[in-house]
Amino acid sequence: MPASRTHPLIALWPEPLLEKARQVQLIALDVDGIMSDGSVYFSASGDELKAFNILDGLGLKQLMQAGITVAVITGRQSPLTEKRMSDLGIPHLMQGREDKKTALLELTETMNLPPEQIAYMGDDLPDLPALQYAGLGISVPNGYWLVQQHADYCTQARGGRGAVREACDLILTARGGLGQALAPYLDNPA
Repeated sequence: MPASRTHPLIALWPEPLLEKARQVQLIALDVDGIMSDGSVYFSASGDELKAFNILDGLGLKQLMQAGITVAVITGRQSPLTEKRMSDLGIPHLMQGREDKKTALLELTETMNLPPEQIAYMGDDLPDLPALQYAGLGISVPNGYWLVQQHADYCTQARGGRGAVREACDLILTARGGLGQALAPYLDNPA
């Protein structure tokens, strides 16, 4: 029996949430706590290490293939983040930006996007103004409680553990593009 291409979380995505996701033209993401689990490791020589989830990376590539712009806005400066975003082909990386909303406004003004066409995914207080500004605010279960309360959706997956992929699937599902994104990986895409 062929597997269903209906996302298993679709029952958790009410129509008002899907309507917001349907309008998204840009998703902006924090890094630590969203694309990673929020842990930062330092070697004895001071080298920084962090882990990125491969599931998240493919989800972001699928969004970009579907015509959604992806941006990363982070308060930290990290060569690791720069390398990962370059590997993924993410066109907009804004590092060292503590005021995430200001950075988001700068980006969206150049793109001429209204708030309802923006999704923002964050986990902590510096993310809250940007999350509230965006038409679709997304957080994670390991995020700060106040940010979760202000989000339109809190993923089932934790930050750094597939949460970004879940957000990508939400947007693709809402726009009717999840089946097309999955088709290249299925033997019988019908």
